[in-house]
Amino acid sequence: MRRIRVAAVGAVTLSLALAATACGGGSSTGGGSNDSPKTLTYWASNQGASIAVDKKVLQPELDKFEKQTGIKVKLEVVPWSDLLNRILTATTSGQGPDVLNIGNTWSASLQATGALLPWDAKNFGRIGGKDRFVDSALGSTGAAGKDPAAVPLYSMAYALYYNKKIFADAGIAKPPATWAELAADGRKINAKGKSALGAEGANVSENIHHVFVFAKQHGADFFTADGKPDFTNDGVVAAVQQYVGLMAKDKAIPTSDAEYAQNQSVSDFAKGKLAMLLWQSASSNLKSQGMSEDQYGIAPVPVQSGTPGAGAQVNSMVAGINLAVFKNTHNLDGATKFVKFMTGDAEQKILNTAYSTIPPVKSAQSDTAFTTPSNAVLKDTLAKSAVALPQVADESQFETAVGTAVKELFADAAAGRAVTAGSVKAQLAKAQQQMPAK
Repeated sequence: MRRIRVAAVGAVTLSLALAATACGGGSSTGGGSNDSPKTLTYWASNQGASIAVDKKVLQPELDKFEKQTGIKVKLEVVPWSDLLNRILTATTSGQGPDVLNIGNTWSASLQATGALLPWDAKNFGRIGGKDRFVDSALGSTGAAGKDPAAVPLYSMAYALYYNKKIFADAGIAKPPATWAELAADGRKINAKGKSALGAEGANVSENIHHVFVFAKQHGADFFTADGKPDFTNDGVVAAVQQYVGLMAKDKAIPTSDAEYAQNQSVSDFAKGKLAMLLWQSASSNLKSQGMSEDQYGIAPVPVQSGTPGAGAQVNSMVAGINLAVFKNTHNLDGATKFVKFMTGDAEQKILNTAYSTIPPVKSAQSDTAFTTPSNAVLKDTLAKSAVALPQVADESQFETAVGTAVKELFADAAAGRAVTAGSVKAQLAKAQQQMPAK
């Protein structure tokens, strides 16, 4: 998932919605398409710096599809703060779009509703085959052992963006490779009157992405092998304490960031107020805010020690956007043609270039647009040191519950309250209690 990624619904609402028998799909009311084979409704997620930017990117491509096929696509760009709730409402009401974007971390949860079209061999055959897609992207399309609930559209990875001038002014020659180095660099930067690292402390989905990576680096998981929540194990507690500790202990993250939830840290970085930013594929966002590429560098997200890789050297979740079709769309043929169009080589190059993302389609990755030094970092991370968030049916509730716990801990840090192993464990225990009973 990406950018303004706030999961706006509570765990109870999610639990009820995901437990309901879902029907989904395009209807003639409530935002879905009508029965015409010449019309589709498409919900796109907010990928650019604004909804207006997304419309400017997408509408020419939708017009191109209409010219090729005669099928008109009605576009709605849905803010991240509304997207999951809108999708869950559609799965239970039957009044949704024909085709939609989903954050790839939601794939298994939405798959469990039964509302989305399964991408079996026959359906993949209609769009050129499953083997066109990169394995890491396919790993975030649904639960293991089941046909994917969606098709990869954009791939992203976290990277460390750093302001070259602020680093030079602080006498720092290269970006930090470990968290200890980041904390040390942060002290030098703070001494020069700048803030070291941005965060979105009130953004629950952003929080879960980071603490998931920290947990992996501590050799821990949030779920047991049989899929049961295990939020209070020692490794997870240490991981969350270390992440929030970047504000509470290391003073690298400014306390004001505890209230950030809407892209503010990206804006601060673009304006030169921050030395570093941990973000997914941020280049297009930074460009739209007036920051040129020569002003910043891009490096892998730090690890505990050594260099990024597998196991405890993981430094990113497999981020991205998937394209899904509601199972009961009245225009399955048109919806499939649209997915084929959007995942074709030509469109993959256009769209992923516009959003500074990486194509999940193998043949599109070789284009020169995706061989720049900045994209090399992202591609290398996706290939070697990124893993998918847990593909479990309760993943959406997990994001909301744990992300909110981290939000509360950031609030404690901003208020000067101690963030201890005990206080972290108490918040995580509260989060685990909010998970659906098995």
